[in-house]
Amino acid sequence: MQVDFQPFTIHKRFPLTISRGTTAENTNIWVRIQAEEIEGWGEASPFSIVQEGKKDTDKVIQELAQITPHLAKYHPLERQQIEELLLHNNISSVTRAAIDMALYDWLGKRADLPLWRLLGLDKSAIVPISVTVGINTPEGAKKRVRDWMELMDVKLIKIKLGSPKGIAADKEMLLAIKEEASNIPLMVDANGGWSLDNALKMSEWLAQQGVIYIEQPLAVGQEKDLFLLYQRLPLPIFVDESCFSSLDIPRLASCVHGINIKMMKAGGISEVLRMIHIAKGCGLQVMFGCYSDSSLSNTAMSVLSPLVDYLDLDSHLNLIDDPFIGAKLEEGKLLPNDLPGLGVTQKIS
Repeated sequence: MQVDFQPFTIHKRFPLTISRGTTAENTNIWVRIQAEEIEGWGEASPFSIVQEGKKDTDKVIQELAQITPHLAKYHPLERQQIEELLLHNNISSVTRAAIDMALYDWLGKRADLPLWRLLGLDKSAIVPISVTVGINTPEGAKKRVRDWMELMDVKLIKIKLGSPKGIAADKEMLLAIKEEASNIPLMVDANGGWSLDNALKMSEWLAQQGVIYIEQPLAVGQEKDLFLLYQRLPLPIFVDESCFSSLDIPRLASCVHGINIKMMKAGGISEVLRMIHIAKGCGLQVMFGCYSDSSLSNTAMSVLSPLVDYLDLDSHLNLIDDPFIGAKLEEGKLLPNDLPGLGVTQKIS
């Protein structure tokens, strides 16, 4: 098989601020795998869990240049061997995600079936996506909610908290959003921006505000404190940055209620499926999330969406120059289409 790749830069309509900083653009990599006159597509979306803006795009390009010659001898159906090769060569999860995604897209196109149907999944089981409101002033947060409402039928709102200005600012922003969207359920993601003491204080207050769950209340490295929160928090706890792959799930299962799976953390569709099944086997709920992903990656996640409880797949909706067209918004749901493979096409400019 032949592997080609090219970087592309995408820009956010509204910059997103979380506890680690603000991001307005991202340079991703489009990966194309060809064999038997069929081309499968994947996307690498570099990210950082330490500091926004510190991305490893150059590393991904270097990895693809390094591994591409070794992939030439394989057929796209040899996913197990390809995965073992990538892991043996310490290829990052972002690069693995792009390659694995392209292999599954190729498979669906080879079978001339949408991947969701090939996997035997039920599109009617897909729940609505949430839309994200980043850290902002109260008035800025209200405006962002209105912007989302102009774009789509908003069913759920995820609010980024963990403001550098402290929990008083967090509370003020959340109350402003409640005022603007009084009938829409709210979730909270602190992105590790709280201390243990503030997480305990905020959880009690957020429960009184009717928030559904809290995501990543503590920073990576503070997982030992999650059990204390688990025992005392009145709200379900989800983890994101603390859970990269299926290997992380067993050690977290006794101190959280759910995990956030992202394609770029997991390393591809194969690992996403493993994580779902292991999490469910541990009695955990599952959420899908995204980084600065285009429609290509979010469509790949939408294909697997019938299997999960919450969906936070809105990054492509905030792009002014998304180069792809894929899953469609219908009544707040991101639904894969009936085209073969992932069902993604290139936008004609």
